[in-house]
Amino acid sequence: SGRHGTGDQTFSHLAMTCAKVYSETSLDEACLWAFHVPRVLEPKKVPCDAGAEASPLVNLWPLQRHTEVQAQVPSAALQNLEDGPYFVVLSFLDANSLAAADAACQTFRTLNMLAGGPWQDLGTELFRGLELEDEGTFQGEGPCADPDCAARVDWRGRFARFRWALPSFRAPFNGPEIHCVEQADEIAYCRCRLRADILSRYLNTGIYLEVEVITNPDNVSVAVVDFEAGGCSSVTFSPDTGAVIRERKVREVPRKVEGAYIQPLATITAGQGFEGCMGVYLSGGNLAFFRRHYRHGDDNQVSLGPWETTGFVTDLSWAEGARLTPCLAFRNEGSYRVRMVCVGHSPPILPEKNTAAFEEGNWSSLDWDATEQDAEL
Repeated sequence: SGRHGTGDQTFSHLAMTCAKVYSETSLDEACLWAFHVPRVLEPKKVPCDAGAEASPLVNLWPLQRHTEVQAQVPSAALQNLEDGPYFVVLSFLDANSLAAADAACQTFRTLNMLAGGPWQDLGTELFRGLELEDEGTFQGEGPCADPDCAARVDWRGRFARFRWALPSFRAPFNGPEIHCVEQADEIAYCRCRLRADILSRYLNTGIYLEVEVITNPDNVSVAVVDFEAGGCSSVTFSPDTGAVIRERKVREVPRKVEGAYIQPLATITAGQGFEGCMGVYLSGGNLAFFRRHYRHGDDNQVSLGPWETTGFVTDLSWAEGARLTPCLAFRNEGSYRVRMVCVGHSPPILPEKNTAAFEEGNWSSLDWDATEQDAEL
């Protein structure tokens, strides 16, 4: 299957277009590359009932009726037409179809991984607005910033690395799943970073990250932080309480944090750890959060609740710089089971702007000062 239809439909459309071009024009007017296609798409033949004088077989392929043209125009394989229809046809394929083309032909594989080829184009589209730890963006940073260096990059291999590593956590978890948290207040950072500056140039493009909480002995939240850009602020969504918390660290020792919160969604867990899916979506310079609660019935059967969203609850005025890092915050140690579901462009439901959240008076203060706390003790 392809990004814009099946592979068979793509080749069939190309073939019939080529046939129409020739049948309605002269040789000088027709697209010369059209005559190379029959060698790739073998014609089917059926018996002819036209009589003894007729040829015993009739080509169903329209172009091959013009044998005098075939004698004048040399045939060539599709992969030899990389300056024309080859890359146009391959641009309709998704990652699985491209991989199938690579497996079918070594020449296809070589062409597809070149700079400006299908793997680079597909990766640029799918990973736009994302940055991978130690790699930069897919297209324009890290080892690919220099055009001469880009020509030596294996774009197929780079696509595979991004596709595997983006939906995973950094050390010490090192993978798409977390099973054990060894200390309280642990933070699990994602390997992907959100590039707000790149997304601002594509208003119709957003980044959605989703995590599934399968086992939760205490409390886990999803957050976005600006620490990579030198900031000290975060926005956190608590799926069990439905609250969004905005915090900024004012002082490290003794620790002082200025914060505020708003509660767009209702509390649902009544003291039990949230289990289900939660997500964060960045689009148009605004953040929205999502949750879907797994409900446990009396017969221990699990049912899926509906998707809920906070709507867009904050812009990025709190953030320092353009790099934002998604992460999970665990309140206590324990045996968890949390897995990354996806990093993509489409949320489960489209959020709208939560106008109440953009009025500062609707946020409640949540400051914390370690000095004052010690004095009370």
